[in-house]
This record gives sequence, structure tokens and C-alpha cells, in this order.
Amino acid sequence: MFKFFRKKKKIKVNLHSVTIPDQGWEKVSEDRDAIRWVNPQQSALIVLHYFDREPDLPTAKDLDYLKRFYRNIAASSNGGNIETDIIHIHNIPCVKTIIKTPQQETGMAYIASITIPFEDCSYVIKIQTDEIGITGMRDALILDRLHQSGEVEIDEESMKNWFEDPYDPDFRQGTLMNKSELEKYDHEFPEHPLSIARSLLRSIIATLIFKSEIKQLPPFKK
Repeated sequence: MFKFFRKKKKIKVNLHSVTIPDQGWEKVSEDRDAIRWVNPQQSALIVLHYFDREPDLPTAKDLDYLKRFYRNIAASSNGGNIETDIIHIHNIPCVKTIIKTPQQETGMAYIASITIPFEDCSYVIKIQTDEIGITGMRDALILDRLHQSGEVEIDEESMKNWFEDPYDPDFRQGTLMNKSELEKYDHEFPEHPLSIARSLLRSIIATLIFKSEIKQLPPFKK
């Protein structure tokens, strides 16, 4: 006799199977696939996405590959990579990234994300914070400090040791990360959009809640 095997029943999850901490922000929209919150005072946005399909993430294991992958994505929009890392949330490998892109008029937009991949679906938490008002103060103050100390050299044509991809000093495309965007300066500029993005990432990672069905999902194998 032939035995017929039934297709394995898909575990039912949805957008609300993952919960992020309440920042007290205004919820501006919610549908089947995303919830969006804004904080107008900080010009900041948080979005929780649910994708009911196989992730397009190339890997959640090879960090060097991910660094190259996101570096090229950022450069393709004339932006730059600030951080790429593999972290574990409730023992699930996740990809954390921060990239920046130049705004149309002046200043930078910082986009931080946490991708939580599974075999047949994924969640992405995206944070976007924009420079508004007078921009470039953090850059100018740190540049002056580092120039005075000799760490950064400035001549009529260039600034040496100021712009650099965080993982590949030979990479020269896009708008590269500059020294003022290092995390060690965040405490001096707590209202800067990059400092806000990093602070929100830390808060979300520390308090992210997965419902029981999430832990039953087949893992992302790449």
C-alpha cells in the first residue's frame, strides 16, 4: 500500500504575533501587514511589518556577506552604512542595520531596522529619524574637535580620516559614515536623529515580545 503524506499544516501567525514596546506615540495607520507610529516632535517613525512570504534576506548567518550587502544597498541611494550586525532575540537570529541617506534639501535621514526571518515569513521593525531644522551641528562640533587633536586632517581639497565605511576602509561609494556618527558621541547629542534611532533600537530589542506561535515557526536556514 502507498502511504500518502499530508502537507504539513502551516503555523498561523499574523502581524500581532510580535509586539513592540509602546512608546506613547500616535498610531497613524494599521492594516493586515503593518502598523505605523509617529512622533512629530522628533520627526521619527516606527513601522512594524509582517511579510507572509519567504524572506528576501540573503542570509542571517554570514555577517561579512551582510555587511557587503547593506553597504551596497546604501551606496545605491547615495547613502552610507552605519551598522550591520546579527543579533539574537529570544534565541532567534535577527539582522540589525542602520543606514543613512541624504535628504533632498539638507541633512540626513537615518533608517534603522531589525529583520526577524523565518522559513516562510518575516517581521521587520523599521525606525526612520530625520534631521530637521538646523542640521550638521554634531558633525561640525566633532570635526572641529578631531581636527584640533590631529585625528582628522583638513586641506583645501579633502578631509583625511573623517569619512569611512565602518567595515571597509577602502570602500568609497555613496555618502560614507563620518566620525561624528560613532555611537560613543550619542550621549553628547541625545536629540540627534541617529542617537534617537539607536536608543529606540535598544529599547525595542530589550522589550520585544514574541507570542507562543512565533517560537513554533520553522527557522530561517540561510
